[in-house]
Amino acid sequence: MTARYGPKVADQPRVPLRIAARSLLLVSSGAVRKCEKESMMAKFKKRMMKWGLSAAKVGLAASIMAAPAVSAQANEFDGFDGLDFGALVQRGLERSSQVWFGVGKPLKESAAPTSGPYRTVAQNASTQVLLADGLKAEYVTRTAGNAADMFAFWPSDENPTHLVFCIEGDREDLGVPLPGAGVNKLNPGVQRIRLSTGSVDTLVRGTDSCDGIRRTPWGTILFTEEASDGGAYEIIDPLNVINHTITNRTAGTIIDETGVTATKVIKRPALPTMAWEGIGILPSGVLYAGDELRPGTGTANADGGAMFKFIPVNVRTATTPITMLSESPFAAGNVWALQVSCQSGNQQFGQGCEIGNGAWISVSTANARIDANTAGATGYYRPEDLEIDEEFEGPGVRFCWTNTGNAGGKNYGEVICGVDSAPDQATSQRTVTVNRFVEGDADFNAPDNFAFQPKTGNHYVIEDNPNGDIFACLPDGVDRDIKTDGCVKILSVKDASAEPTGFKFTADGKTAYLSIQHSNDTNMPKVDDYATDDIIKITGFRIPFRFQH
Repeated sequence: MTARYGPKVADQPRVPLRIAARSLLLVSSGAVRKCEKESMMAKFKKRMMKWGLSAAKVGLAASIMAAPAVSAQANEFDGFDGLDFGALVQRGLERSSQVWFGVGKPLKESAAPTSGPYRTVAQNASTQVLLADGLKAEYVTRTAGNAADMFAFWPSDENPTHLVFCIEGDREDLGVPLPGAGVNKLNPGVQRIRLSTGSVDTLVRGTDSCDGIRRTPWGTILFTEEASDGGAYEIIDPLNVINHTITNRTAGTIIDETGVTATKVIKRPALPTMAWEGIGILPSGVLYAGDELRPGTGTANADGGAMFKFIPVNVRTATTPITMLSESPFAAGNVWALQVSCQSGNQQFGQGCEIGNGAWISVSTANARIDANTAGATGYYRPEDLEIDEEFEGPGVRFCWTNTGNAGGKNYGEVICGVDSAPDQATSQRTVTVNRFVEGDADFNAPDNFAFQPKTGNHYVIEDNPNGDIFACLPDGVDRDIKTDGCVKILSVKDASAEPTGFKFTADGKTAYLSIQHSNDTNMPKVDDYATDDIIKITGFRIPFRFQH
């Protein structure tokens, strides 16, 4: 076939369309001879570099070209039968994962399920997780409380000395006295783990399914409960808090380790009562969170969990840490629920309008869930983790959250992202736009925890599954759609009785921590009269070179 040429661009050599067609399609599928493919790949790479295109594009193109060869076809465009373009793109992404995700070869398959108690005293951290090439696992501690879930770095993401964990166990009397407090020892709810030694201390006891936890911009810890009557609590000076006990969750009665009324831990009734998990906090004190509620709870037609925004009475402008809990913006404020509309000119809401442009409707704090449902707030299938996108340049604020769904019912879950153009306000004006960013499938489903990787904007999604996996997803590029540009599997938990939770990066984006949650502890001793979980540090993440300019 005579080579045809496209329009010439100044200072660039003419490139035969024949080469471009084979390079991008036939060569990627292996539909030409190996020798021809290797020669063409070398020429294509040389031309791309000469044109000054990024090395990332060269790496991706080269990786796609590396497909196994098959017999040559008689015609330039023969051989497409049976090929899947989406599979070719996915294969190219996996083969160039170092370029896009800073990790080596990703996982093709999840870890094989185990049977019986897998966790033992003698096993290494590397036997707990299957990892993408280049990643390494080591223990931080093996004595965190059972059901260790989400955590916050303390005192900063840049130079953490401790992890402050929520322990998602039910409220429970352990049946032994708590020395010096005059009450029985209750379940651990919040624990701190010293990174240098792995030592574990319990800060607060007596929570019911502590789950969502964050370090605030003003230097406190907010922890919350994933229960239908879940509350929110704030800790100041967490390195000097030990064995405080919530003696009455409804009233918010809390005593310190000596049995007197606590001054460093307080319940925040200004925040909504609901099943908490994901939380995003702005320096102003504005807070975004979701209610982890399944649709159909109570009655078949009941909506799922709503998304809420808290706006403090005194919007914070200071940048220094507070010295007293009374200075926190969480002391007083108002709560609003998100109502997404299918129309731009007026509010048209209800089933089928879960994405689009939305407004905030007022709800009470004590009855936030009921008020949201009655007033027509948008419901989702178990909203779980929520994170603020620190890389977003505005205007407004971008937040993303996971909806777990139910894989058994072929609802594989999703990640939805919203942009609120007026974060310090809540009016009938439609200031929020929400759309799906990641949609699950039969292999990648039940998204639970969520993390942004600093420096890259990559999104990490953690499954709520036994033998659960962690996927790394690219941000959306300049292509037409508004979804992730692709995901790869980078971690899989080996223990079939456990799941990965609490995944979070340090500020450099190179180190992450996670919990191997609620494993079968038949072979493990109790610590502090309570079963335990392993906390693991994952290293080996690299910031792709395209971000290192």
